[in-house]
Amino acid sequence: MNKYSTHTQFLDIWISKIPAHWQARKMKHLFSERSEKGYPNEPLLVASQNMGVVPKNVYGNRTVEAQKDLHLLKLVHVGDFVISLRSFQGGLEYAYYQGIISPAYTILIPHEPMSGSYFRYLAKSKPFIGLLTLCVTGIREGQNIDYAKLKNHLLPVPPREEQDQIVRFLDWKVSNINKLINIKKKEIKAIDALKRSMVSHAITRGLTTDAPMKDSGVKWLGDIPAHWKITKLRQILHPVSEKNHPEFPLLSVVREQGVILRDVEDKEANHNFIPDDLSGYKVVRKEQFAMNKMKAWQGSYGVSDYTGIISPAYFIFDIAFENLEYFHYAIRSKVYVNFFAQASDGIRVGQWDLQMDKMKEIPFIVPPADEQIAIVKYIKQALPQYDAAIEKLTEEVAVLEECKNKVIADAVTGKIDVRGIDIPEYEFVDEYTDTENEGGGEEEIEEQEGAE
Repeated sequence: MNKYSTHTQFLDIWISKIPAHWQARKMKHLFSERSEKGYPNEPLLVASQNMGVVPKNVYGNRTVEAQKDLHLLKLVHVGDFVISLRSFQGGLEYAYYQGIISPAYTILIPHEPMSGSYFRYLAKSKPFIGLLTLCVTGIREGQNIDYAKLKNHLLPVPPREEQDQIVRFLDWKVSNINKLINIKKKEIKAIDALKRSMVSHAITRGLTTDAPMKDSGVKWLGDIPAHWKITKLRQILHPVSEKNHPEFPLLSVVREQGVILRDVEDKEANHNFIPDDLSGYKVVRKEQFAMNKMKAWQGSYGVSDYTGIISPAYFIFDIAFENLEYFHYAIRSKVYVNFFAQASDGIRVGQWDLQMDKMKEIPFIVPPADEQIAIVKYIKQALPQYDAAIEKLTEEVAVLEECKNKVIADAVTGKIDVRGIDIPEYEFVDEYTDTENEGGGEEEIEEQEGAE
C-alpha cells in the first residue's frame, strides 16, 4: 500500500508521528461530555466490546446492575461514545441506540470536523487502547478511566474527505477479513458440536452397538442400555456451604472448562467486581462440584480440581459417586445441560435461576463401573483430535484478528495512505458472534447472596 511522503512529529506519548497534512488536536476540543439525567422511561443500555452500546435485551447474556432510581442514569444519544469503566480495554464503545446507562460511565459527544465513523475505528485501534491504559485511576489498576487525563491527549485528525476515505477503505478491508474469520468460527462451532455429540452418545448409549435397550422415561433422552440404572441427583449431590477462607485462591466457573483458577491479573477477563473482603465467598474443595446457578443451563459447572473460593451466589456440593471422571464428563454433556435448563426459572433472558428442589429430581444415568471406566477411556482418547482441530482454527482466527487490528491501526494513524485506492463494490460483513454463547466463557456479574 502507498505511504505518505512526509510526516510530522505527533508530540504525544501514544503515537510517534502523523502525516504532515493531518492535524493533532486535543480530545477535549473534539468532544464534549454529556451528563444528562432524569430520563427513566428511556430503554436501558449496556456497553459491549463486541457490539458497542446496545439495548440490554440485545445483549441478553449479561446482567446489568440494578438501579433503584432510573432518574440517576445518564442519557446516551445515537452517535455518542461511552467509556466503559470495567471493559475499556476494548476501546471506547459507539452508541447505536438512544437510552440510559450507568452514571459511572463517561459519555462523549463528537464534534465536527471529526467523522464519527472515523473515530469509531480510531477508538477501537490498539494504539488508542494503549493510550486508555495510561489514563486509569482507582484502587484497582485499570478499573476506571480518568477523563481529566484523557481529554488533554492529542488525537490525529485527517482532513474530513480523507477521514471518509479511511472509513470506506477499512469497511472494505475489515469486511474481507471478517468473511475469513466467520468461515473459521463456523468450522470451530461445527467441530465442537461433533465433540459434544460424541460425548453425549457415549454416556447415553454406551460403547456396545448391539446392547439391548430400554426406554429411559425421558422424552428427549430416548432409549438407554437395558442393564444401566437411573438414579436422581439428590442421591449424588449434597449441598455444602463453607466460608471464611479469604486466603484461598479465587476460582471461576466457566462453560468451556468448568472450575478454573481465576487470573486476577487479567484485566480484560476480570470485568467483575471483586470485593476487598472475601470472607463471605464459598469454599470449593478439590473433588467437590461447583455450579453457577444462573448459568447452569449453559453448562457452567463442574468437578473442581482445585481448592479455592467462589461467589457466595453459587451452589457447592459434595459428590457421592465413585468415578468422578465419569461423573464430570457425563454431567457436563449436552444431555444434562438440557436437564438443567428445564430445572431453571426466571424472567431475565439468559439469567435463569436454577431451582434446587427441581435440580435434585434430575435423573442421572449410571452404567456399571467397568463400562464407566471404558467410556472415560474412550472419551479421553477421542477428545484430542477434536481439540487439536479447534486449537488450529482458533490460532488461525487469532492471526486474522491481528491482521485486522494492524490494518485498522495503520490506517487511522497515517502509516498507510489510502487516498488513491479505489474501493470495489462489496457487501459488508460483520464478524460472526454467537449471541447464545456470548460471555459464556467468563463469569457474569455475580449476585452477592449469603444464603442458599
